[in-house]
Amino acid sequence: MSEQTALSGLQVLVVEDAFLVALDLSDQLTDSGCRVIGPAATVEQALREIDGVALDGAVLDVNLAGERSFPIASLLASRGIPFLFLTGYDSSTVFPDEFQQAPRLSKPVDPAVLTEAVAHFRRS
Repeated sequence: MSEQTALSGLQVLVVEDAFLVALDLSDQLTDSGCRVIGPAATVEQALREIDGVALDGAVLDVNLAGERSFPIASLLASRGIPFLFLTGYDSSTVFPDEFQQAPRLSKPVDPAVLTEAVAHFRRS
């Protein structure tokens, strides 16, 4: 199955506060067949963006200008929506216990690794 087919039609929230990184992530996912919701740069914006939207998954930067994306992850988890974290942090101590096992990709993220990780949203 090609990347385009694997991700075709998936609605994926992108939460990233660095504009160029957000644009790059969104382009990668769109080119792979996703419909990108966002990108959102803050927790508040992300929560507004997904209100009433049927999501297949989300890509969440952990640190949003000093604010953590964990409230978004909690909401997604409560709805059974898969997500992954993007992080520059090596330490797992940044993550609350409830998210210790959540999928994480290190920044900068390789496009092929991102696409493969997002393809798992369909299987979840």
